[in-house]
Amino acid sequence: MGSIENHIAEVLTGDDQTNALSFVTFLQEQGVQFERGTGYWADHFYLMLKYRDEYVCFILLGDSEGTDFPWTIWSDNYNSTLFADFPLDERTKEIAWNNVDYCAKCGSCNGGIRKTIFGKEFNNVCTTTFRFDNPDAEAVECMKKLVRMRIENYHNLK
Repeated sequence: MGSIENHIAEVLTGDDQTNALSFVTFLQEQGVQFERGTGYWADHFYLMLKYRDEYVCFILLGDSEGTDFPWTIWSDNYNSTLFADFPLDERTKEIAWNNVDYCAKCGSCNGGIRKTIFGKEFNNVCTTTFRFDNPDAEAVECMKKLVRMRIENYHNLK
């Protein structure tokens, strides 16, 4: 696998490239490990991102599902208790709510579930909880906060 920065430079331009590089730099600063993904998207530039022994998010570069999104970020399976006490401003919550990943019955799990996310109920939520297609700078900042939340939760459970 070539460096993710090189791949971003090859497939993304303009704000997409800037936003993706910002997110990757943030992940590296947090000590997140980058693993090349396997399975469904193995023939694409798909990365599974881990903090120590826990997945925190996933990145796919390039259009893989017939969409016009040059890149996508998914969160890991964030459980409802993780959202209960983590302090986030209302704008960040709104961005997160607008990017809830609803189950599309892809076959990787038993279907969507009900989750409470920052005090709001959602039905049919995918295992990955959040999906940011072609995220702008504000959405990337939201995802950074969600990753920080996941890392902080990791330390609180260990």
